Order: sequence, then structure tokens, then C-alpha cells
Amino acid sequence: MLESLLAGFSAALTFSNLAFIAAGIALGIVIGAIPGLGSVTALAVLIPVTFYMSPLAAIAFLVGVNKGGTSGGAIPAILLDSPGTPEAAATALDGHPMAKRGEAQRAMRFALYSSVTGDTISDILLILLVAPFAAIALQFGPLEFTAVLLFAFALLAGLTGDSPAKGLIAIFAGVFLSTIGLDPVESTPRMTFDQVTLYDGLPLAAVAIGALALASVLEQMFDLWRGSDRSFTGLTDNSAERAPADRSGLSAAEFFSHWRTIIRSALIGSGVGMLPGLGVTLAAFLSYGAARRASKEPQSFGKGNPEGLIATEAANSAVVGANLVPTIALGIPGNIAAALLIGAFIIHGIVPGPFMITMHGDLVYALFASMLIANAVHLVIGRLGIPIWALIARVPRAIVLPPVVILCMVGVYLPGQSLFDVGVMLVFAGLGLAMRRTGFSIVCLVIGFLLGGMFETSLRQSLLLYKSDLTRMLESPIALVFLALTVLILVRAVRRR
Repeated sequence: MLESLLAGFSAALTFSNLAFIAAGIALGIVIGAIPGLGSVTALAVLIPVTFYMSPLAAIAFLVGVNKGGTSGGAIPAILLDSPGTPEAAATALDGHPMAKRGEAQRAMRFALYSSVTGDTISDILLILLVAPFAAIALQFGPLEFTAVLLFAFALLAGLTGDSPAKGLIAIFAGVFLSTIGLDPVESTPRMTFDQVTLYDGLPLAAVAIGALALASVLEQMFDLWRGSDRSFTGLTDNSAERAPADRSGLSAAEFFSHWRTIIRSALIGSGVGMLPGLGVTLAAFLSYGAARRASKEPQSFGKGNPEGLIATEAANSAVVGANLVPTIALGIPGNIAAALLIGAFIIHGIVPGPFMITMHGDLVYALFASMLIANAVHLVIGRLGIPIWALIARVPRAIVLPPVVILCMVGVYLPGQSLFDVGVMLVFAGLGLAMRRTGFSIVCLVIGFLLGGMFETSLRQSLLLYKSDLTRMLESPIALVFLALTVLILVRAVRRR
């Protein structure tokens, strides 16, 4: 393995490959920072461009876009409380309060360093585990995935908001909304009202951006309109100008003093990334919840605790490398971004799966080397860009918010060029605003919607496989463990409330 990796570095350390990596990361950060245009949209648009590149340069470029896009979503989450991507919603919980205290640059450094560190740990695990993972992942059937998702729903409901009941209601409302469209088993239309535009279901980008980003922006605009909020973007009453100089700095010693949170979050993100379909958003909130439970001051989370920021960003970026484990080992994409990368592999004549390392070992290890190199490039580009992004914090909120609304609309319209998607986004922006005022968790709604299709499919497959005999669950130790954890978390959450 070591010899193959060294040969991979030899192939990856060329000027053209480094240039494509740097371009991909820079593009990813910029696109990820625009609400609505996340790394998935960027990958979908840029994959055709890579047709004329060499396979290594093409995949390295797209991986750079994915890495930069994942961390770029933290920028508007910290400065504007408007996540550029759904997973960055957890980043806003502590990142934006830090910015309001005059620590915008400090928060962005925490986010960048956490992202690069988590990504590096994940890439190392990818190199070590890509071969043995196939044997483990094949043990998960529909029943096991159903149990894992129920555990995730219970954990999120217990961690978000003041009421586990409201959290569960929001989650299963999201699951219900995910059933709109064609039945995945029988292909019959459900709740489409004879509208062809609903046959593919509600568009994910429109739902997520409307409920998370646009709802937050509209709430801030209403506050400005009523005159109850005279703050600047990300900062209150020019606090950045009054803040001591050292509040912008972050030393390596201080950052690595949170090493327990960094390692824990990177491992959680890697674990979630290795299980196909769970996604980045779930990793962010599971890691955030784990950090809060392990903290000696859990009440400080949501009020600007750097550990909350570290936990979410390290986990977010750890998924980027880990989701390539099932992609390369089994040919099963870990999430939407990995599915798009499979398309890029196929365009260049490479079929992901168990034989990929055997048939294209040189390319695989050159890709691994490129991913490690991309982390160093990401650190340099991200660090140079922090002062530029921090300038946004001095722009009056009334000037910044209207363009953000337009960018949300453009970002939702561009992928499908559909005004219907824009309408869905506006509806969910109104729903998100109502949920903010009534104490229901928007994040639970979006995660329920994101995972609803997978939950329905795995549940129905389990019922068909075991002929609706629930006692057959006792035959699966993995499912039993996750179901027991689900009950334990719900009981604990109710008793604590």
C-alpha cells in the first residue's frame, strides 16, 4: 500500500494536476458560500467540463470542488445566519453568535481548520479502510438501515429544540412530504394532484434552501422593517470595530486544545459517510449532539461555543472522503455528491466497484494522493480568503439581505430551470418562518425530508422480505442494538424535559 501511495504522489504532483485541484477548491468555496448553490449543484454543472481532461485531473478537480463547497457553506452560516448548504445549518448555531460578538474571523478560522483537519482524518481512513469496508457494509440489509434511521431520527428529536415531541412531529412531517411523487415500488403517483411537475417529488434544493436559508433571511428582513434590529451583518452595533484585536486570532495550540472534539467529530463524520445514503447533514447534527453531551458546559452550545463549530465542520468535511469508501469498494454512492462522482468515473471509462482497485490501482492511489494534497491547498486558499469574507461583516444588513434572496432564487432556478422550484422554495420559506415562531425544528423537517425516501424504501423492503413479521427483527443483532438505543434516547429525552 505504501509503495502504491508513493507512486500516486509522484503522479499527482504535477503542475496541471495541482492547478486543477486549486481551481476546484476555489470554485467550491465560492459556490458553497452562495445560498442555494452548494457543491452538489457545482458538481452537476462541472462534470461535463471534465470530459476533455485526463481522468486523474478530472476526478481531482471534482473532489476539490466537493471539498471547497462543503466548507464554503459555513461562510454565510457564520456571517449571515443563512446556511449556504443544508449541513451548514448546524454551523450557524454557534458560528453566528460568535460573529455577533465580534469574532467573525475567529469563527471562520475555527471552521476552516476544523474542516481541513476532519477532511484529512477522513482521507486517511479512506486509504486504510477502502478494501475491508466491503465485507462490513454487505452485512447491512434493509432491516438494519431502517433501525439506523430510526435511531438517527430519535437522536435528532432529542437534541434539537425544547420538545422531543415537536422534533418527532417535524421529522415525520418531512418524511411525509418526501412521499410526494411516484411510489418507489409500484411507480404509482401519490399526492401529485395530476401535476406532472410533482412526479419526481418536491425538489430537495428548493425545500432545504427555502426552509433553512430563505426563512432566516426573511425573518431578519422583517425585524429590520419593524425597526427592532439595527444590527450589521453578522455583528451587532459595530462590535467588530470595538472588539479587541486578539479576538480575531486563533493559534494552533488553542485550536488543537479541542483535540477530543476534533477526533470524535471526524470519526462520526467518517462513520456516517461510510454508510451509503445517510449524508452530510445527519453527520453534522449527530456530531453537534455528541459534542454537547460530552461538554462540561452544554448550556453554552447555541450561544457561540467554538466546540459546536468545530464539531459540525469537522464532521461535515469528514464525510467527503469517507463517502468514497462505499463508492470505490462497492460502487454504491455514499451520498448525492458521490453519485455524481460515479458518473464522472464512468465518463472516463472507469467502473467503480470491487474490481476498481485491481484494474485501476494506479489511478485510485493517485486520487488518494490528490485528496491529501487538496487538503493542504484548501488550507492555504481558505486562510487567504478569510479577511475578504470578513469584510462582508461590515456591510449593513439591509444592503446584503436582498441580494441573498435573489441568489437563493437563482440558485434554486438554475439546476432545473423551473419556476415551479422557485415557488416551492417560497412556500417552504413561509413554512420555515412559521416553524421558527412556533418552536418546531426546521432542521428536523429538512432531515426528515432528506432521509424520508431511504427510510420508506428500507422499511417497505424489510416488510416484504420478512412478510410483515416484526418478530424477525430479533434475528438481526445490529438492528436490535440500534432499536434499543432508539428507545433509550427517547426515554432519556422525555425524562430530561
